[in-house]
Amino acid sequence: METTAFWTDQFPRPAELPVAVELPSRVDVVIIGSGYTGLNAARVLVKSGASVVVLERKTIGWGASSRNGGMATPGLKQSITKIFKRYGPEKGRMFWKASLDAIDLLEKIVAGENLDCDWSRNGHVALAYKPSHFEGMKKAADWFEQKLGYSMQLVSPSDLKMEIGSEVFFGGLADDFSGGLQPAKYVFGLATAVAKQGVALYEQTAVTRISKQSKKFKVEASKGTIIADEVVLATGGYTDRLVPKLKAKVFPVGSYCIVTEPLTVELQKKLSPKGRMFYDSKIFLNYFRLTPDGRMLWGGRNNLSTSLGLEQSARILRQQMVKTFPDLRGVALSHSWTGQLGATFDLMPHIGQVDGLHYALGYNGHGLTIATYLGTELGLLLSGQKTSSPFAEIPHPTMFFYRNKPWFIPLAAQYYRYLDWIS
Repeated sequence: METTAFWTDQFPRPAELPVAVELPSRVDVVIIGSGYTGLNAARVLVKSGASVVVLERKTIGWGASSRNGGMATPGLKQSITKIFKRYGPEKGRMFWKASLDAIDLLEKIVAGENLDCDWSRNGHVALAYKPSHFEGMKKAADWFEQKLGYSMQLVSPSDLKMEIGSEVFFGGLADDFSGGLQPAKYVFGLATAVAKQGVALYEQTAVTRISKQSKKFKVEASKGTIIADEVVLATGGYTDRLVPKLKAKVFPVGSYCIVTEPLTVELQKKLSPKGRMFYDSKIFLNYFRLTPDGRMLWGGRNNLSTSLGLEQSARILRQQMVKTFPDLRGVALSHSWTGQLGATFDLMPHIGQVDGLHYALGYNGHGLTIATYLGTELGLLLSGQKTSSPFAEIPHPTMFFYRNKPWFIPLAAQYYRYLDWIS
């Protein structure tokens, strides 16, 4: 079993990916971070005529953008009912529509930039972990229909075998809108496309300091210094104290994955008859799917930390996987890996500014679609093609007890496990 990210082992960074060497002294926009957010902001900005550089302290797409489950599903991490209560029905509908538009946008980018990333749109099923959870799904389906005009299909416990080859769940909610892809192929394809359009990509280029100079910004990095009109921080779950005010707004949460060796076509059909993606109804949820090459990918939050050993993580995740799919008991694992997602205290994504620096982050596990969408939104805002975004119009809360180390993560994990137990 390899303890490296499966997606990039399967599809390594292309040798022909254009990367620049010498930093320019002056550009319109510097983007820090080469994941979905930064690359999509760059895509929009360069097409508007701006000169853009992307600075990456490791290699292109190194973080969560090449380590996630590759699942594009509707919604945000915060429940839509709570969003309605907190921001009102009008904004609530805007946020819901944005989550749907994000999936359509992803599909449009894949087609428009001719990205070969195994994109398919077979939908997903949310699975009831307890009988009480299925009752909640019935109410949720009615609420979505009445408030949003959005239809999902309830799957009764007796009909669940048509969706999944498992006996451990108590019904589900199927949604045909979702899609899936190979994350490394997407991020590398996107990087190649924007580089060909004129964006200068720099790897192994750590930014050490940003300071204001008159109406411009001085960006000091390991490879030199750049003067820019605007700076975009697109660092997600890997945000450090380069800008302390931003660090206080987002904290890292670990997400862990395993993947099996390739399965027989017969077993694939048994486990996922319709090629769906899945997640269960726990707060400490598991998400899983067949990969494009026919493996079972199984992911979860484990204990929320970013430091769980990958051998230990694999044992935990494998036990969960085999409990759900006994047919996988004798199947070997090929990979165990982890990535950091950027979490916010309100579980909402945000576009904002700190000290004149622009940022978009806080996807809370929905980064494939929402990072693509918010990166695009930020590019449209900076280029004057849009004047507003709902993600820029809500408060971005901080907590007095957090500035650098998320010491509260173990306490939150215990609380969420308790909620799962009593639900």
